[in-house]
Amino acid sequence: MTDIKPTLLFRPLLTALASSFCFVFAVPAQAQDGAQTLPSVTLSVGMHNIRVEVAQSPDERAIGLMHRTTLGISQGMLFVFEQPAVQCFWMKNTLLPLAIAFLDDAGSIVNIDEMKPQSLDSHCSTKPARYVLEMNTHWFDKRGIKVGTKLHGGPFPP
Repeated sequence: MTDIKPTLLFRPLLTALASSFCFVFAVPAQAQDGAQTLPSVTLSVGMHNIRVEVAQSPDERAIGLMHRTTLGISQGMLFVFEQPAVQCFWMKNTLLPLAIAFLDDAGSIVNIDEMKPQSLDSHCSTKPARYVLEMNTHWFDKRGIKVGTKLHGGPFPP
């Protein structure tokens, strides 16, 4: 009889189990293009309804719309902060040109800016803001939405 080490007999079984373990306990992918998928709400701005994903946690806010290659005409992302403060955003790893609106607690627009993709330029609120809304570039301009316009729905009062 040949002297076979037990580890040699079990190596294929251990390899198969290790592969299965990695498959079963793998972290689920967020989206095919590396973008995150978040819960969404409908907001109204004047006569326009928009569907926005809501980024609330620090990790969700840090990723934001990074890695997206498309954004629907009436879609965007609403960033929610714990307290009003001067909020600053930049576009590293964000592939789409975006318009950004900073909002106060009541949902009124404090200021609006345009952001270039993959830029480290900082875009900040001119006053304390608790919410930040990102939409496709020139979205606010094209609809005549200006500073002082109030949003409704989601976290904003009717």
